[in-house]
Amino acid sequence: MTQSRSGFEDEYPFASRFLDFDGVRYHYVDEGEGETLLMVHGNPTWSFAWRNLIKALSPEYRTIAVDHVGCGFSDKLADYSYTLSQHVDNLCRFVEELDLKNVTLIAHDWGGAIGVGAAERLRERFSRIVLMNTAAFRSKQIPLRIAVCRIPILGSLAVRGLNLFARAAIRMAVSKPERMTAAVKAGLLAPYDNWSHRVAVQRFVEDIPLRPSHPSYQTLLEIEIGLETLQDLPMLLVWGERDWCFTVDFLREFQQRFPQAETLSFPDAGHYVFEDAHEEIVPRLREFLKT
Repeated sequence: MTQSRSGFEDEYPFASRFLDFDGVRYHYVDEGEGETLLMVHGNPTWSFAWRNLIKALSPEYRTIAVDHVGCGFSDKLADYSYTLSQHVDNLCRFVEELDLKNVTLIAHDWGGAIGVGAAERLRERFSRIVLMNTAAFRSKQIPLRIAVCRIPILGSLAVRGLNLFARAAIRMAVSKPERMTAAVKAGLLAPYDNWSHRVAVQRFVEDIPLRPSHPSYQTLLEIEIGLETLQDLPMLLVWGERDWCFTVDFLREFQQRFPQAETLSFPDAGHYVFEDAHEEIVPRLREFLKT
């Protein structure tokens, strides 16, 4: 059953749509008509994170935002392969089943690796890439506050029992706390309202591949190697410089790998750059989409 949207209807006034992936419901919103913008969220967010971009751009574009399995209004299963590879497979299936073409990928956090992985696999369907505070390559940088959430038992109690990961994000991922109104907080937290509904939040934390022995390490390595296949696509890097997780070091690596990429960087924005700076992001996106 879809969870209640009570408390954030005005923030997220979009109709829910679903695809059936072998008995698993994959939720998304699909607003507007025209060239397709595919928005892919990270952890612990969901399609709600893109609401301001959807509202602003849907009059001109077809704006689609997905919820990964375990997130948002998609099914949250106790027994599921919540791995990078599975999330990429799901997104590829989504793109193919909707027969999306000439797609601009807009991705944040874990959505970067997932979205880029799909773009590499379905290269002919993608035309532009916009990345926000993310990574699609290996790194050994992991903040202590995230590392603690990976500790067996303690991590589960914190993330799934107390919902500390999602609750901390609404304070630590923004630099402008006034943006975190009661409605916005309600929206960001709504899908993760009990232990069972937080399973993917915990699995995403556990799926960070720091060593070659990790199950998702090879998948991330393949995505990293495949980055060169996207060199000819226009790319815009949007970054909140006050992000303590995907720091400016990640931005610099993207700039080195994609020297042709354009950059829109905000010294006073945090990890949730789409909350702190959406008023500046939207007009820059409109310019970029004309390229």
